[in-house]
Amino acid sequence: MNSDASIHVVCPGCLSVNRVVSDKLGQGATCGKCRASLFPGTPIPMTHETFERFLSRSGLPLVVKFWAPWCGPCRASAPAFAQAATTLAPGVLAGTVNTEDEKALAQRLGIQAVPTMILFVQGREKARQPGAHGAGDVVAWVRSNL
Repeated sequence: MNSDASIHVVCPGCLSVNRVVSDKLGQGATCGKCRASLFPGTPIPMTHETFERFLSRSGLPLVVKFWAPWCGPCRASAPAFAQAATTLAPGVLAGTVNTEDEKALAQRLGIQAVPTMILFVQGREKARQPGAHGAGDVVAWVRSNL
């Protein structure tokens, strides 16, 4: 990759769009506005608005787990998804959407079962995987679809 190439990254703290030199993604980039880490290495809780911001303005792939608080497999698989987020960072951002709080978003995306993961690349859905999965399976699934 060209050392001058850059990518837009949305700050998980203040939602500002930052330009990061591609070769420096893994070097602890922070937001130019609020100084928060651009790559927290943990899933980012998302609302409809923050989901749209990350989807439309970030140049990184985004894997989102759609879940519900009443769902046992969702809760049980949360640590594995968090571990996968750590492994995938900084090249892939990970987020979570509570379908109970964001029913319109879940409906718009056709979420029929929870948990469901969707991988978005360049703002478009690339792959979808229902069910609870271990960290290694999540990482392998994301990488196989990039």
